[in-house]
Amino acid sequence: MSESPPPNPPGQSRGRWVAIVTGAISVLVGLLYLLLIVVLDSRGPLQPPPPEALGLSAAPAVGAAGDPAVSTAPPPG
Repeated sequence: MSESPPPNPPGQSRGRWVAIVTGAISVLVGLLYLLLIVVLDSRGPLQPPPPEALGLSAAPAVGAAGDPAVSTAPPPG
C-alpha cells in the first residue's frame, strides 16, 4: 500500500517556482558574463590611446622661462 505524499501548503508551490525562475536567471546572467569576458579577452592586449585622443598635442610642450604653464616642481625621486 503506497501512501500519497501530504499536500503542499498553499505558499510552498509558488515559492518553489520563484526559486526555479531566479536560479535560471542567475545561470543565464553568469553565462552572458562569461561570453562577454571571452569576447573582450579575445581582442588582445589593451593598447593606450594615442595622445590626440586625450586632447594632447603630439609634440611635448616646452615652455619659456617664467611661463606659468610650466611646472617648477622638482621631479619625483
